[in-house]
Amino acid sequence: MSGTSIDVRLFWYAFLAYLAAFGAFALYGATRGRRVGWAANAALTTGFLLHSAGIAWRWHLAGHWPMTNMFEYASLLSWMAVISYLYIAVKYRRNIVGVFVAPVVVALMTCASLLPKEISQQLVPALQSYWLAIHVSLAALGEGAFAVAFAVSVMYLVQEMRHRRRSGTVVALHADAVPTKAMQQAAATVGGSTVEVLDADTEHFFDAAANGGGITGSTRSRRHHDENERTGRLPSLRLLDEINYRAVAVGYPLYTIGALFAGAIWAYNAWGSFWSWDPKEVGALIIWLFYTAYLHARMQRQWSERRAAWLSVAGFSMTILSFLGNLWLGGNHAYK
Repeated sequence: MSGTSIDVRLFWYAFLAYLAAFGAFALYGATRGRRVGWAANAALTTGFLLHSAGIAWRWHLAGHWPMTNMFEYASLLSWMAVISYLYIAVKYRRNIVGVFVAPVVVALMTCASLLPKEISQQLVPALQSYWLAIHVSLAALGEGAFAVAFAVSVMYLVQEMRHRRRSGTVVALHADAVPTKAMQQAAATVGGSTVEVLDADTEHFFDAAANGGGITGSTRSRRHHDENERTGRLPSLRLLDEINYRAVAVGYPLYTIGALFAGAIWAYNAWGSFWSWDPKEVGALIIWLFYTAYLHARMQRQWSERRAAWLSVAGFSMTILSFLGNLWLGGNHAYK
């Protein structure tokens, strides 16, 4: 890396740290070792610090916000995704989530590494606006939250598939649920399966006996369940569904303000029009409408769990397609 600027070197060092974190998280997913989980988080945090230093140094060298080309945006998006994960790791103490977030971060960094990294010393007039910083930073932060929601949703779908393979059927209720007669009959029908009832305080596992549908139950306190999760167990479906919703709920207003409102104001100042049917503008509108529909379905239609997970996967896929489309289709946002 001789001859490269300090900010690009820091980017590559951060990339290597993220790759190390990715490998450590993969090992943690296989072994559930506490020390391995600690090492994975340490590598990711080290990468984040190096990444932050690189962004700050690039800002110093350029003399303006480092978000004026596609490399800088991809780098910023991966940085925001790491911030979102670290928040979840601190709040929920679930290292296992990193097993699914780290690949997303590495993929975004890989994309950034393939793009031109020259610093734009002389900005075109369209980029000489503080609205640019508001627009890009909030949009990237919102998309970073969507990235974490995507990773958690993939984790939810994997976890649910494991439940189904092991149990035959899973019934998840997010209320003070009790096993009804209908549930008992369903359990008797699929003898040997498990009906899982999740409420706010405890988890009840009712195992249907194959010889007549008799149901035996065991209750574990949330405290005991959380302790098991911290030692390496996958988070419950209820918790993954909650993190998915909270990530989208945080990312949505940030994306709304950054990508739509601040973006429209910046477009008016730069090009004299709030809307110009630019490919990136159309993509941003489609993404916003999709996540609006997601929240509406979640709050009004009670769409949650598997359906919400698939919606998060689809929503972030649209985000990636919008980013790639900006590279392929060009337009007003295709700054090199």
